[in-house]
Order: sequence, then C-alpha cells, then structure tokens
Amino acid sequence: MTQELTDLRRSILDGRYDEALLLVDELEGMGKQAILRNIESFLVRLLVHLIKTQVEQRMTHSWLVSISDSVLQISKLNLKDNKTSYYIKTDEWQPFLEDSLEEAILPASLEILEGKLTPRQLADRIDREDIYGKAQRLLGLTYAVPRKELPAQINSVLAGLPGGAEWFE
Repeated sequence: MTQELTDLRRSILDGRYDEALLLVDELEGMGKQAILRNIESFLVRLLVHLIKTQVEQRMTHSWLVSISDSVLQISKLNLKDNKTSYYIKTDEWQPFLEDSLEEAILPASLEILEGKLTPRQLADRIDREDIYGKAQRLLGLTYAVPRKELPAQINSVLAGLPGGAEWFE
C-alpha cells in the first residue's frame, strides 16, 4: 500500500488525475478486501464453535464466549464508516458461509470428540443447513439490533443451543 500512496501523490502532483482516481479505487478495493478477510476469519471461528456445539450437543463457556465475540467483531467490521451501510448485506452471507464452513471443518475436527473424527468424517456428520441457519440468525441480529443490545440478544440465541440454557440460568 505504501507504493500505491507514493504513486497517488506523484500522480496528483503531476496533474494526472485520471491515474490518481484509478489509484484511489485500487486503494479502496484493497481496504475492502482486508476487511472482508477479517470478517471471514471471525466467521470461520463462529462456525467452528457452532459445529462443535452441534456435534457434541453441548456448550462450554469458552465456546459461548467465542461465538458471542465472533458475532460482535463481525458486527463492528461489517459496518462501514458511514454507519449506515455494510460491506456484506444481510442477503449476501450464503457464499461466505459456505466457503467459511469448508475452512472450519479441519480446525473443528481437531477439537471435536478429542480429535477422533477426520475432517471427512466430520463433514459427513454435520447438518450444514442447521449450521447455516444458526449463523444467519446470529448475523441477522447485527443488522436488526442496536449495538448496546446486541450482547443480550446474542445470549438469547445461544441459550437455545444445546447446553446453552445452563449458562444463563
């Protein structure tokens, strides 16, 4: 990015504004890609823990915290600086979920049932639609619920997951 900024400065100083605008577009694209990569990282983390909860039919405190924190971090990252629009719109999550679920299978397989399942065995065992639905429900909160109320709403969803109710009693 440093080279792009140097080139942008040179283009502006030399009066080559069309080139400068192209560089601005390139820099914006690079920024958006970095944000999307961060969102995807938290999305993989979220899905790893949803997979673990589904397969083991239980919830641990650390899984609960990881799920909640992942949703909160996605909420922060996804909201653009103008505070009115999003990098990923509410109806655009499915391809991200599908790609991220595939990435989540390997790390989840190392943690589920003490690592006794291979990634292929785990992939065959999980109910993808159920996981997508739970993730969509949690992600949907980030659009519908004010930021201050988001943790409580996430907890309400988590209480409905296997073993989740015990953490909130």
